Amino acid sequence: MISAISLITELEDALNSSSSEKRLATLRRVTDLFLNEADRLNEQQIALFDDVLVHLVRRIELKARVELSTILAPLPNAPIEVVRRLANDDEITVAHPVLTQSSRLSESDLVEIAKSKSQEHLLAISGRSSLSEALTDVLVERGNHKVVHKLAGNSGARFSEPGFASIIGSAACDGLLAEKLASRVDLPMPMLRQLLSRATDLVCSRLLTFASLEQRDQIQLALMGISDEVAREASKPRDFSVAERLVQQLNSSEKLNEKTLVDFATQHKYEEMTSALALLCGAPVEFIERLMRNIHTLGLVIACKSAKLSWPTVRDILKFRFSHHSISEQEIDEAKTTFLVLSQASAQRTFRFMLVQVMAKKVA
Repeated sequence: MISAISLITELEDALNSSSSEKRLATLRRVTDLFLNEADRLNEQQIALFDDVLVHLVRRIELKARVELSTILAPLPNAPIEVVRRLANDDEITVAHPVLTQSSRLSESDLVEIAKSKSQEHLLAISGRSSLSEALTDVLVERGNHKVVHKLAGNSGARFSEPGFASIIGSAACDGLLAEKLASRVDLPMPMLRQLLSRATDLVCSRLLTFASLEQRDQIQLALMGISDEVAREASKPRDFSVAERLVQQLNSSEKLNEKTLVDFATQHKYEEMTSALALLCGAPVEFIERLMRNIHTLGLVIACKSAKLSWPTVRDILKFRFSHHSISEQEIDEAKTTFLVLSQASAQRTFRFMLVQVMAKKVA
């Protein structure tokens, strides 16, 4: 049985001593006693250790506080008050172990720390295995880009709608953050669509290439929703019947190839270019036309990659497509990067998915 009197006597001697070595020795003795007895201690006995350690923490040096924090952080029954004191230490080397690991810190403890402490403290909290919405709200509001990135990549973090919305706003000009967010399985579909609508085509193509199968399906659905929202119809309806007959004839005589497609593009023969690409992709011409008119180039790049076209051909199609939005050289460069990053398999899989979704809507 632990002697409270002996602990208190030793504590008083250590606190009255001017020797830092003696205080450190007392700390280690008390800590060792706690570790040896931890499994058998009741709450009253833990409180005794808590009181002793709190008094010691006020007087011990940085290195000793770091050592104590590291020891107590993983313990499920660590003395609560001393853990709180360590978590609130201004020195992040002291606070970090308990902030990242200790189960003795309550949500309210963590929220208060997140509201008042440094960005390093917030970053440490952001790495915990479980974070509530109330806590992430504070972390998102106060945190810098490192904190927000860590939160977005933490699968154990839960976000409120305002929390997600705030991060999506930051992701508009941060491709890596957009990728982390889009990879989250808990991001609601409307917010995923909002995120992808602001992301670059390169980010979208990377997600389609590297996401898991489940995530890829969600991303594809979101991209289809974006396409429906941003596709613009031309003021004058176009008749593709003549162009489709011509393209069919060229295909029958084995004269439909990339050179033909480039010729249509550079001669501004929109109907023929669209009809030729539709045939090469195995898709309805109205679907390809919708991709042609879209302000975003990703869908069209996916279609071209799926049809195994070369980049020079794709470049000419992008330059001469019929769209209310003229494409800049920077957008051409970004589209090229997207084209090169996107694998053939991902492009064909995504294109089939997009096509199935469109046909299903037509039937419905």
